[in-house]
Amino acid sequence: MASTLSRVLHDVGLAAWFGGTLANAVALNYAASTPGDPKESGRVVNAGWKRWTAVNAVAIGVHLTGAVGQLADNKDRVRSQPSVRSASAVKTVLTVAALGASAYARKLGATVAEREDVAVRGGTTPSSQTPPDVADAQRQLAALQWVVPSLTGSIIGVTSYLGELQRPPAKAVGLVDRVARSAAEKH
Repeated sequence: MASTLSRVLHDVGLAAWFGGTLANAVALNYAASTPGDPKESGRVVNAGWKRWTAVNAVAIGVHLTGAVGQLADNKDRVRSQPSVRSASAVKTVLTVAALGASAYARKLGATVAEREDVAVRGGTTPSSQTPPDVADAQRQLAALQWVVPSLTGSIIGVTSYLGELQRPPAKAVGLVDRVARSAAEKH
């Protein structure tokens, strides 16, 4: 039961982290450009991102809680199956990178959100009236908004691969590999 709970926490948190950042990059940042008034665009995007920030923090926490639980539940597989160990290492690196990118995006977003009525063309597009520090943050966010969903999407891919390694043929390969290594160590 604990394994199921950790998997649910991992997957639901990751789904929200991935889906929310992707939706905001695709829709919110663009939608903010539609009011026509640059100051209204700034208010719209700031309101949307402020609401998402708390949900995103919870999603990341839920995901990390589930990821730690899954790692604990599968420690023997990680230790004994080289393919699981390698995939888990890749997943950890991707998670750390996604956390770093999310934290940096949050820092840049705070720069944009400091001024409620800042004039912008869109969520990641400054206008000629945008203050230089906000414009710089927006230009960085224009690229960074795609990094987080790319990294979290990659985590989803590695998680799927790890799930496939639990299927009987993959388990058999892992067992044969363990037996072969054990025999080699004895000789």
